Parts: sequence; C-alpha cells; structure tokens
Amino acid sequence: MAMRRVSNLDRVFRALADGTRRSVIHELARGQARSAGQLGRRFRSAQPTISRHLKVLERAGLVQRIVEGRVHRFELRQSKLAEARAWIARHQAFWEGAVDQLDRILSEPPRHAR
Repeated sequence: MAMRRVSNLDRVFRALADGTRRSVIHELARGQARSAGQLGRRFRSAQPTISRHLKVLERAGLVQRIVEGRVHRFELRQSKLAEARAWIARHQAFWEGAVDQLDRILSEPPRHAR
C-alpha cells in the first residue's frame, strides 16, 4: 500500500513540476470545468499540446474528465492536491523540528567551558 501511495504521489509531483500544468491547475481551481479547447485558448497552446498536459494531470489524478456528448471537460480533483499538501506539511514539520533542535544544541555553551 505504501509503495502504491508513493507512486501516486510521484505522479502528482511530476505533473506539478511543469509550469503550464500548474497554470492549468490554477485555472481549474476557479471551480468551473473547462474543455481542452478552452484551456488551449487560455494558454495559447495547440490542441495536441494541451491534451498531452491534461493526460499527465489526469493520470496523476489531479483532474477528472467529464464527457458531455462529444465535449470532454476537465475539472480539478482537490483530493490529490490535499494528499500532496499533507506530504509537504509532514516533511516541513520534521525539518522545522530538526532545525529547531539544531539551533538549541548550537546555542548551548560548549561543554568544556563549564
């Protein structure tokens, strides 16, 4: 189970590594599902280019495809972003704790000076 979760998390972070995909996520975060064509016009990208970005986001579970007849709309899936946010928060807390501990150790007077 943990390996599968890491694998899903890897896909999420890989998807978010690209600036255009982050911009698509930002655009979809406004709450309205959009077609690939609408997103392509927004980012001045050709249809095949935006479709590739959407496929990466879809595989990562960050967007969901809604088929309405011949139109495919995409909407943001907040749950995958929440998983990534939780992972970051856990690691941030760990490192902040480690830095605080190091700071306490370094601020103690040297033992040979006692």
